[in-house]
Amino acid sequence: MHIDTASCQSPTTSASTAAFVRASPAELAYGVTLPAAPRSPGVARAVARLVLPAHGLAEVIDPAVQVVSELTACACRFSASEVYLSLRCREDTLRVTVYYSHARHANVRLGAACDLHRRMSLRVLDRVVRACRGEWGIGGDRSSGAGTRMWANLPLSGAGAFLEGHRLPGRCRNLT
Repeated sequence: MHIDTASCQSPTTSASTAAFVRASPAELAYGVTLPAAPRSPGVARAVARLVLPAHGLAEVIDPAVQVVSELTACACRFSASEVYLSLRCREDTLRVTVYYSHARHANVRLGAACDLHRRMSLRVLDRVVRACRGEWGIGGDRSSGAGTRMWANLPLSGAGAFLEGHRLPGRCRNLT
C-alpha cells in the first residue's frame, strides 16, 4: 500500500514561506473532552496557554488559565467519567464553560448541599472573576439534563486590568 504524502503535506514536511497569521479573538472557539482525572486540569491549562496567544489574547492568559484550572479541577472532583471544556470569545468576553456528568440531585436539600460544596471549592475562581469584573455560575445542563454546567465570563478589558491591578513584584498576586 502506498500513501501519497505529497498531496497532504503537514507543516513539518511542506516548505512554507507564509508568515503565521494570528487569528482574531472572535474566532476563538475550542472544545476539548478530558477524562475526570488528576492530570486533566493541567492539560486544560496547557490548552488555554496555547490557544489564547494564537488569537491575540496573551494579556488575559493569567486570569483565564486560573479560571480554566479552577473549573476543571472542580469538575474532575465531581464527575465520574469525562469533563468537557469550552473556550469561546464573544462580544469582547472570554467565556469558559465546563460540562460534566454529575447529575442534578432529585432531593432538594441534597442538591443545595452539593451546590454549596461546589461553590465553596470555587472561592479562588470567585475572586479572580470578580477582579476581572466578570461573572460565573453553576447550573443548567448541556442538553438532556444529565449533567452540570459551570461557567465564567471574563470581559477582555477587565481581564487585562487584572494583571495591572493584582500583581506584586516578586510575590504572589493579591486577589483580595
